[in-house]
Amino acid sequence: MNTIMRKSVLGIAGLAFAGGVFAGPATAHAAPAVESKPLAVAVQADKADSSKLIPHGVQGKQSRIDLDDEQTGNVKAIIAATKKADMDERAAVVAIATALQESKLENLGHLGDRNDHDSQGLFQQRPSSGWGTVEQITDPEYSTMAFLKGLKQVDGWKNMPLTEAAQTVQVSAYPDHYAQWEQQAADLVAKHWNN
Repeated sequence: MNTIMRKSVLGIAGLAFAGGVFAGPATAHAAPAVESKPLAVAVQADKADSSKLIPHGVQGKQSRIDLDDEQTGNVKAIIAATKKADMDERAAVVAIATALQESKLENLGHLGDRNDHDSQGLFQQRPSSGWGTVEQITDPEYSTMAFLKGLKQVDGWKNMPLTEAAQTVQVSAYPDHYAQWEQQAADLVAKHWNN
């Protein structure tokens, strides 16, 4: 999918998000999500076992997208920033799952009327909320370091489900949506951590 098409899809998703905020959650009376056990993952012998990066097991149905070179580069940038912050693989899993939810690992600029306020970058951080300047939050290393700084301030983040840790930093209108990306994030960290 080309960049223009992806941005159009994300714009439509933003409109759907805005509609959901004003109309209220569509799943308010839905049955609660059922927690599932970690999925079995076949990995190459030279790659880390991603199931070790999911200490609480995945929560709910998992989503997965194919990544292009730009998105894979952003995964590698998040991992590099995580190492620079002297944090472990679990922190990278939380960061990548968060970026998958917020931007599908695309470094988004301002989307005009389709934008959620002034949110930009991999983590949809907002200059008006103190995350940094537009130039800073659209720099993958800076935005990841800002996210990780917030994560470090969450007491016990390593011992909580991914979606709780991510939500505490991000304060999303849809706090449970981060959980759907945990398996893919763990697989990506297992694949790229030692590269």
